[in-house]
Amino acid sequence: MTHPAGQTIQARGSYTCIDDTVSAGEQVAVGNHVVVESGVHIGARTRIGHHTVIARNARIGAECQIGAGVVLHEGVEIGDGVRIDDGAVIGKQPFSASNSALPRKSAYPPARIGSGCLLGTGVIVYAGCVLGNHVLAADLATLREEATIGDHTIAGRGVAIENACVIGRYCKIETNAYVAAYSVIEDRAFVAPGVLTSNDNFLGRTKERFRHFKGAVVRRGARLGVGAVILPGMEIEPDAVVAAGAVLTKKASARTIHAGLPARAHRAVPEEQLLENQGWDNL
Repeated sequence: MTHPAGQTIQARGSYTCIDDTVSAGEQVAVGNHVVVESGVHIGARTRIGHHTVIARNARIGAECQIGAGVVLHEGVEIGDGVRIDDGAVIGKQPFSASNSALPRKSAYPPARIGSGCLLGTGVIVYAGCVLGNHVLAADLATLREEATIGDHTIAGRGVAIENACVIGRYCKIETNAYVAAYSVIEDRAFVAPGVLTSNDNFLGRTKERFRHFKGAVVRRGARLGVGAVILPGMEIEPDAVVAAGAVLTKKASARTIHAGLPARAHRAVPEEQLLENQGWDNL
C-alpha cells in the first residue's frame, strides 16, 4: 500500500510503499518508488534515493545517504553517516552451483556496515560480511560472506574479497586486486592494483585439496606490488615487500624486498619505508 503522510518522514516521493511498522527519526526524506518493509528503522536526517528497496528489519543509522536503486536485504545494519551509492546491494545471500566444491550454509546472518563507511556504485556486500567504521569500498567492489574488514580500510574499484577473509585496519587494497577465500591481511598492509592471490594448490583436482585450502597471509605492514601473484598459503612477513610482477612461491621474509619469477630475496627494505618510521598514529 501507499503509506499515508506521517510526522517522522519529512519528504516522501510518489508511489512509495512504506509499511505501517516502520519507524524513522526526524527529517527523513524518501524518493519515488521506494519500498520499505516491516520492522525497518531509519535514523534522523537520512535520505533515500528513488527505486530503493529496504527489506524487513533493516536498521539504518542517522545522517545516511542511500542512492537510487539500492537494495538493502533483510536485517542489514547500517551505522551513522554512511553513504551508499546507486545500485549497491547489501546483505544478499550467496548461492552455489550444484557441483560446488565446498558446502554453504543455508543462510548467513545479516551484513553489518559500520559508521562513516562509503560504498560506491554497484558494490555488493554479502550476508555475513562485517565492515568496521570508515571503510571505503569503491565502485564495483565485491565483499563476500563471512569476510571481516577493519576500520579505515580501502577496497578499490573492482576489488574482490572472497569469503571468510580477515582484513585488518588501515589497509589499502587497490583496483582489481583479488583476495582469495581464507586469506588474512593484517593492519596497514598495502595491496597494489591487479594483485592475485590463490588458495588451491591442487587446481580443483582430488579430494585431498579440501584439507589444504589456504589463502595468503599478509602480515602487518607488508606490501604487494602491481600484478604480484601469491600462491596458496604463502606468508608475507611484517614489512616485507613482494615486487611488481613477482610470483611468490615461498615465505617472504620480514623487512626484505622479494622480486622475480619465482620471487627471491633481493635486498632489505629501506629504513625510511618501514612502518615504524612513518609517524602514523594507531599503528
